[in-house]
Amino acid sequence: MPHKHAVILLGLIIIGVIAGVLSGWFFGPAMQSVGWLGTLFLNALKMMIIPLILAAVISGVASLGDVRKLGRIGGVTLIYYTSTTAIAVLIGLIVVNIIQPGAGLDLQGGVIPEKVQGKEDTGVSDILLSMVSPNLIASAADTQLLPIILFAILFSAALTTIGAKGQHVISFFDGVNEAMMKIVIWVMYFAPIGIFALVAARLGQAGGGEAFLAQLQAVGLHVVTVLSGLALHFLVLMAILIFIARRGVDYLVTMLRALLTAFGTASSSATLPLTMECARENKVDERAVRFVIPLGSTVNMDGTALYEAAAVMFIAQAYGFDLSMGQQAIVFVTATLAAIGAAGIPEAGLVTMVIVLSAVGLPLEGIGLLLAVDWFLDRFRTSINVWGDAVGAAVVHRFLPKGN
Repeated sequence: MPHKHAVILLGLIIIGVIAGVLSGWFFGPAMQSVGWLGTLFLNALKMMIIPLILAAVISGVASLGDVRKLGRIGGVTLIYYTSTTAIAVLIGLIVVNIIQPGAGLDLQGGVIPEKVQGKEDTGVSDILLSMVSPNLIASAADTQLLPIILFAILFSAALTTIGAKGQHVISFFDGVNEAMMKIVIWVMYFAPIGIFALVAARLGQAGGGEAFLAQLQAVGLHVVTVLSGLALHFLVLMAILIFIARRGVDYLVTMLRALLTAFGTASSSATLPLTMECARENKVDERAVRFVIPLGSTVNMDGTALYEAAAVMFIAQAYGFDLSMGQQAIVFVTATLAAIGAAGIPEAGLVTMVIVLSAVGLPLEGIGLLLAVDWFLDRFRTSINVWGDAVGAAVVHRFLPKGN
């Protein structure tokens, strides 16, 4: 996208977000009538996810030339993802221990939310099983991206080993990738209206400004805790960008369209096409863009990991459980693993919270305390998830061998 168009579009997206907040705040439930525009935009983005991931990962891995070079890019990517996710969980635990948002609430009873009913037995083994799908078409239909990415990596690795026949297939997927990125640019011109509608309708669904404020006050310190933690992690990622990836603030400015889209859609996967486009505009190596960002949109969930650690500790405090350092270490490990494997399971954030709660013996009913503000915090943690992917692409770009 030409620089001038990108700047104008960013301005219009910012106006869309602000107008969406104000409209939803003052007009309340009436704004649900524009929700279909947001759904249309979200569906247009989701429509591109499966072909884009297949084409991007296959052409990205194939562009490494020798399949053995996948080890280097994969190694750097894995180290970055696991370390930043672990840092996010640690920040979440530190902030929640300092602020103590659930202290004094003394809550008992409650109902297990519908979304997690029947998923009480979900464990870490389910996350590992979700990485390999017996039916890729079914996974694509459910937007379960992890098994599709794993298949794409194996498929492209195989293509690099079969000579000229493989090259024809790689060229095909290169063409598909270019066509998909062109469609992304076309769809993005609809982003300001789509994001306005998504934000306004969701705030309207919450009952408007006054009703939303009442919901916030009920668990206000929990919201403050999560937003403080996410802000700190944003600064950590910024430091990694500056000192390790050797990039400046202009990288963040170019990524703003993706971050605001993440805020509007509350979906890392739906934002994926735009995250890749913005990384390209930041002159990140194609190999890093096509490999790191699709994988990141499914396994690099820094914001989600931080949120889960903070939420589990809030539930413990609210029910009067005093978690020992050992139990908090279990929260640290399970929240990190759950966030990495979240993408393979529908209702990912809530289901992975079940894993963390079960690991330390906390009541699942506690999730019900958070549902009223979960949609609001989801937007912020998704933006951090996407920012983590963008920084990861810049870091991997720095460590890639030059040329092919």
